[in-house]
Amino acid sequence: MQNYLEFNFKIEPLQPWNEILMAELIEIGFDSFTEEHDGILAYIQTELFKEEDLKEVHLLQNPDIKISYTYKEMPNINWNEEWEKNFSPINVEDQVSIRAEFHPNQNLPHEIIIQPKMSFGTGHHATTYLMIQQMLDMNFENKTVLDMGCGTSVLAIFAKQQGAGKTVAIDIDEWSVENSIENAARNNVQLEISQGTADNLGSENFDIILANINRNILISDIPTYVSVLNNGGQLLLSGLCFFDVDDILEVCTAQKLTLKKKLQREEWVSLLLEK
Repeated sequence: MQNYLEFNFKIEPLQPWNEILMAELIEIGFDSFTEEHDGILAYIQTELFKEEDLKEVHLLQNPDIKISYTYKEMPNINWNEEWEKNFSPINVEDQVSIRAEFHPNQNLPHEIIIQPKMSFGTGHHATTYLMIQQMLDMNFENKTVLDMGCGTSVLAIFAKQQGAGKTVAIDIDEWSVENSIENAARNNVQLEISQGTADNLGSENFDIILANINRNILISDIPTYVSVLNNGGQLLLSGLCFFDVDDILEVCTAQKLTLKKKLQREEWVSLLLEK
């Protein structure tokens, strides 16, 4: 068991900023959340927390949003039990079920079973939903696929279930790599899984690139994605709030990508682009 810090963030107004704050906190190492009536509880391993990292959380610097926090140490918590309590199944269009082994089978046409070892806060539910929703209308048959920032590798697994050929999954976090290996085996699919960032992409090209990350990383990495995307290939993005779209499309236009489809769920957005 790991020692964790519990941060109690009070947020005013609560919506939609609670979900956006969770997305930003994930980028500095927070890995589990509980939603409260007036904010969120956020958890990070004690050894990973650096107070200066909070300066990278843009929402905390926004004068139009009132956010305060306190924190305390929470030693010896059984985090597997916490994840199980806070992770609920995702049902996408009554077509795809994303669930853990301890959830009942929803008897949908497609099913992905994961052991959740990361937070699935409501923001992540919405962006995962949007990615899968877009993927339902895409052709993956024998396509080479890259899942950047793969997390649990749920997107890479679904791509394989949809007939994808070689599928590569990359994440910066060691625990995501370990969890992806477990989840690929759990769903009987073969993935090439590694730890790294877009900087680790070499000369190999892909037909489809999936990136459910966040605005800042996407803006930085989209040129790299385009450099390894085949002509006519597709780039599917999410992890974006509605107010991020213009900035993302500006980068995509500069890279000569064409917007094919935009979906929005709550305040979250997914963009399908073509090279």
